[in-house]
Amino acid sequence: MRTITTTEELASFCAAAKSAPYVTIDTEFLRERTYWSKLCLIQMALPGKDGDAVLVDPIIGEEMSMEPLYDLFRHEATVKVFHAARQDLEIFFVEGGVFPVPLFDTQIAAMVCGFGEQVGYETLVRKIARANLDKTSRFTDWSRRPLSEAQKEYALADVTHLRVIYEWLAAQLQKNGRAPWVEEELAVLTDPATYTVHPDEAWKRIKTRTSSGRFLAIVRELAKFRESWSQGQNVPRSRVMKDDALLELASTRPTSMEELGRSRLLLREGRKPEIAEGILAAIQAGMEARTEDLPRVVQQPDQPQTNGALADLLRVLLKAKSEQLGVAPRLIAAASDLDAIAAGKRDVEALKGWRGEVFGDEALRLCKGEIALTARGTEIRTIRI
Repeated sequence: MRTITTTEELASFCAAAKSAPYVTIDTEFLRERTYWSKLCLIQMALPGKDGDAVLVDPIIGEEMSMEPLYDLFRHEATVKVFHAARQDLEIFFVEGGVFPVPLFDTQIAAMVCGFGEQVGYETLVRKIARANLDKTSRFTDWSRRPLSEAQKEYALADVTHLRVIYEWLAAQLQKNGRAPWVEEELAVLTDPATYTVHPDEAWKRIKTRTSSGRFLAIVRELAKFRESWSQGQNVPRSRVMKDDALLELASTRPTSMEELGRSRLLLREGRKPEIAEGILAAIQAGMEARTEDLPRVVQQPDQPQTNGALADLLRVLLKAKSEQLGVAPRLIAAASDLDAIAAGKRDVEALKGWRGEVFGDEALRLCKGEIALTARGTEIRTIRI
């Protein structure tokens, strides 16, 4: 097993990868003690049973530049293959401002090839690569050095088996014509908005039943401070204050260190002067916000009443389509989508893109009374009326 720790070694491997049709990639990282994921290891493998497979160690090689890797990411002649790529891509986007192009995610590809929702790597290794994974190093602290040989072998297995999985899934997509489905799903993974958290918007993720504008203004300012502090200091949000403490402070509205100290839910970290002062300043900013600047809970218009019978018919249609396609029903449409369609809504994900082609168009015809459902044995069919 070869471990890369210098820019020159990384550049050499990436140059070889540029001549290959694809390269498989995975990362090991930690996030329990930081806001941003700490990159601990990168694994990469070139095609073929004996294709070069390496570990890239940014901890031992702390002076190593990642630019050769980012240059490979921009090289469009080589497909970059990941499994469940979201967290990997977030690391590279945050640290390098780059996305791998073109990208292939075997989890997404497996979902549209009939392996169910959120299929795990271990399942694909067993079913496609016909191998078993040694899970003894699953809970490794990847930031600690040195790594044992067992840990290195475990890490490399995440990219060596991925070669067989990728080639099999790519062939299946070629046969079934569903490659555009995968590309549509991947567009979300390569959208910077997927990984960008704006402190001004952080309050919208906090669940509260209170609709008071003043209360929400304080929540907004506290969440903004927490997000900015966490990002700037690279610490988890919970180290500053948890959601329950934030909501408590928005309710009690302390104005001094003494009053803040009476909080039941604020942890010791949040009582440190540099954080406590920020909390008090945020509460004051929320209290002083102009009336016209207070957050407002958008009143939902009266919801069209869901046609229960029609929603049930849509569920039958969805089940029939999912069985025909060999795809999990929830990948095509969520239960909430079916209820929304039955209530007359049309801005629904199940009616867009490939989902619209395989299900949504017929769902609308069913709603309009243009088709009906019929059964022949255990098979559900549609007939035009």
